[in-house]
Amino acid sequence: MQSVMGLIVNAGNARGLAKEAIDAAHEGDFEKAHGKLKEANNALVDAHNSQTSMLTKEASGEHIQLTLLVVHSQDHLMTAITYIDLANELVSVYEKMAEKK
Repeated sequence: MQSVMGLIVNAGNARGLAKEAIDAAHEGDFEKAHGKLKEANNALVDAHNSQTSMLTKEASGEHIQLTLLVVHSQDHLMTAITYIDLANELVSVYEKMAEKK
């Protein structure tokens, strides 16, 4: 359960930080945007570590019960990954737009 909750919390934090990066880039604060992206990636690493812990246990024969919470944790991770990818692209687009002004 600790790994599941770690995955949910860290993936949620990663997605939230990616949103903050987009907001900062929208306001033209690219230093802050890149900082938030770095924080988001660090939170994503923590989420991946939680997932790896779960996968390692599963591979060693310690099967966990598939619950809605487990499915929810995986959904949070995939959403965070997608959101961070999108945030990276949007920050880049905002930077290019600012350069052309």
